[in-house]
Amino acid sequence: MKKFDKEQQKIALTLFIVAFVAVLMLAWVNMLTKAPIAAAQRAALHQSLLQVLPEHDNDLLVDMFKFPVSNKKLLRVFPAKNKKGDVIAYAWEQIAPDGYSGTIRILMGVRTSGEVVAIRITDHKETPGLGDGITKNKTWLNSFVDKMLAKTKWAVKKDGGDFDQFTGATITPRAVVKAVHKGLEMYQQNQDEILKAAKKQKERSLAKQSSQPVGGDK
Repeated sequence: MKKFDKEQQKIALTLFIVAFVAVLMLAWVNMLTKAPIAAAQRAALHQSLLQVLPEHDNDLLVDMFKFPVSNKKLLRVFPAKNKKGDVIAYAWEQIAPDGYSGTIRILMGVRTSGEVVAIRITDHKETPGLGDGITKNKTWLNSFVDKMLAKTKWAVKKDGGDFDQFTGATITPRAVVKAVHKGLEMYQQNQDEILKAAKKQKERSLAKQSSQPVGGDK
């Protein structure tokens, strides 16, 4: 087996040092940007939640709890509460897996009575100028406001429903309507359990606050 000569050893050592320094720099940059990125994500989420929930008097992110909608899936639920601490609405993310160009993520707010407060699209890959009307067409987005499972035909008009489709793009709005409908069905089926989970989260928060020291020795 041929041994490396001194020149080859120098080149290998140089490459190793360069790679090592690059790894350290990447780790350092990641450490510096991790907190600001997380803060920006939380701020963006909070802003989206404000758009789909009614006026409330609690911290949505603090009161968030996870609800098991299946054996494999935990749903993050954000309860909106009044001054008395009573839940008046919930928000959660609903996934539409059958968009024209892929998955569509929908943040939906629902009153405890089962009425849609509002919906917002948080992520999608639909075709610009066609399918992206789900984010830009405010009239279409507002057509979901106050809709309930009952007395609503949950389909686009092309399929005999109550919701408009976009010119040249029926698959995208069809997927969103279907997903929001499934979200309302999920809420109706689990309404009591979701409320219990919200109350348990409140109890945990109160217990955590009471366990924290009020002050120290002076």
